[in-house]
Amino acid sequence: MEVEPVRLAKRLIALTGCSRADAEQYIKGGWVTVDGEPVENPAHPVTNQTVVLDPAARQEASEPATILLHKPAGYDAISGARPAAALVDPSSRWADDPSGVRLLQRHFHRLTPLMPLDAEASGLMVLTQDGRVWRRLSEDRDDIEQEFVVEVGGEIGPWGLAKLQHGLSYGGRALPPCKVSWQNEIRLRFAIKGVQGGQLRDMCAQVGLDVVAIRRIRIGRIALAKMPEGAWRYLPVGERF
Repeated sequence: MEVEPVRLAKRLIALTGCSRADAEQYIKGGWVTVDGEPVENPAHPVTNQTVVLDPAARQEASEPATILLHKPAGYDAISGARPAAALVDPSSRWADDPSGVRLLQRHFHRLTPLMPLDAEASGLMVLTQDGRVWRRLSEDRDDIEQEFVVEVGGEIGPWGLAKLQHGLSYGGRALPPCKVSWQNEIRLRFAIKGVQGGQLRDMCAQVGLDVVAIRRIRIGRIALAKMPEGAWRYLPVGERF
C-alpha cells in the first residue's frame, strides 16, 4: 500500500510529541535525519523513511553564517569567471576551525562576498549571510584597517619606505598615510585603510619594487591565522571586525 507523503515537521511531531514550532526549529538546526542524512527543510516530504531526532538536540535559533576563506591566488573575490566562493563547501572546512559553530547546509546558501581582493592576491576573504556584517564591511569599509604581506623584488628607491607610508598617489589622488614596515628582506607589511584594486602593486612600483605576491592577513580585528589556502572557517558568534 502506497504511503501518502507528509511534511517532515509533521512526522517529527508524531514521533516526539513536540510542538510545530519546536519541530521546525529542530529540523532547521540540523538535528533531524531522514534515513541517516540530515535534512534541514521542515517541508521535506517523507513516507516510510526512518526519521530520527538527535538525542543531543537543542532548541536554538540558527544564526546567519559568516565564513572566512583563505583565498588562493588566481580566484576572483567578488565577481569574475573563477569565483572563490565556489571553494566553500562542507569538505573544505578547516579541520582546526576553533569557532565551535555547527555546520549546516543552509550556511552555504546566499553567501555574499565582501571586502575586495585582487584576483592575483591570496589571503583572508569574507562571505556572509548576516546583514549586520554586510553593513559593517560595506558602509564602513574605508575605515577598517587591512593588513597585507607583500613579497617584492628589485631595489627600493631612496626614501622608498617613507614614501610608501605617506607621499604617493594612486588614480590621480594623493593617498592617506599608512603603516609600512619590512617583515624580512623580501617582504613588506602594510597596515592600510581604503585600499583599492591594484593599489599595493602600483605603490610598490612607484618606489622601484616589483610585486611577487600579495597576501591579506587581517581585516579589522579578524586575522587569517594559520588556516591553509583553500580552507575556510566560521566567524565565531560575538566576534566583530
